[in-house]
Amino acid sequence: MEYNVETPIVRKSINIMGDGRAVTMDKAFKAFVGFFAVATVFIVVLLGIRLYLSSRIALFDMGFWNFIKSSTWDPVSGVFGALPFIYGTAITSVLSLLIATPLGVGTAIFLADLSPRWLSQILQPLMELLAGVPSVIYGLWGIFVLSPLMANYVEPFLMARFGFLPLFRGYPLGIGLITASIILSIMIVPFIISVSTEVLRTVPTSLKEGMYALGATRWEVMKKISLPFARSGIFGSIILALARALGETMAVTMVIGNTPQISLSLLDPGYTMAAVIANEFTEATYDKYLSALIAVGFILFLITLLVNAVARWLIWRTGKSQ
Repeated sequence: MEYNVETPIVRKSINIMGDGRAVTMDKAFKAFVGFFAVATVFIVVLLGIRLYLSSRIALFDMGFWNFIKSSTWDPVSGVFGALPFIYGTAITSVLSLLIATPLGVGTAIFLADLSPRWLSQILQPLMELLAGVPSVIYGLWGIFVLSPLMANYVEPFLMARFGFLPLFRGYPLGIGLITASIILSIMIVPFIISVSTEVLRTVPTSLKEGMYALGATRWEVMKKISLPFARSGIFGSIILALARALGETMAVTMVIGNTPQISLSLLDPGYTMAAVIANEFTEATYDKYLSALIAVGFILFLITLLVNAVARWLIWRTGKSQ
């Protein structure tokens, strides 16, 4: 097929391609938006550098590894160790994932493949609305509703049935690691639902229809096609939820008990890295104390950065395989 260079469309295209001003504007626009991309990375790097510089007093005085592995937190004596906070953060985050992952992935499977379209359009916004609730509201709900429920019913039941295990020994206080983990699981489940639903909806329809044509059931299609195809994306959503759990402050602070100790029992009070910074920052009356709190924040920053990087890589891997 031959094109007449005198036609308006072709002539306009030739003029645009040959217009030096248009090329210059295109390069300027690329540089303009590229500046914002670089600025975002620069802010993250600058934040990390500033946290490190502000935490040097505590880190150099005790040593980085000694600061991490020490379990003593005594501001009066000037002795600081971050291990109880790292432990509390790890326990609550992992336990919340164990609760939220089956709930979130199961809901995502239902919304993506099993629910009617009209029901999915109603349920998904409601699920995502949970992510927009302020954390202090979750904390208040935890204090006035969940904590009494745990103290009067759930924890006594766990002690009576599973008290032979170290995980469920202690006193039914209603506040502690398990209560904080339940609050966290409610807060992070919308992230798993949202990302996992979208990933499952990207599974090619032709693959599923081919399985159905061969006589496969819905469960077999989900097991053999949908879940393997979306596996990396689902893992990415779980790790993103983990990053959210690691940095949660207010709701956890209100129900975890805020005691810098390492205990095997999930019923005992604990402490997290974000909670100790929020609670004690205004009480840091000398440089080493303030530096120790910033050092805890620096460690939390590094952990969160690593978790987010892994999550993004998994989601990118899913998109590349499609």
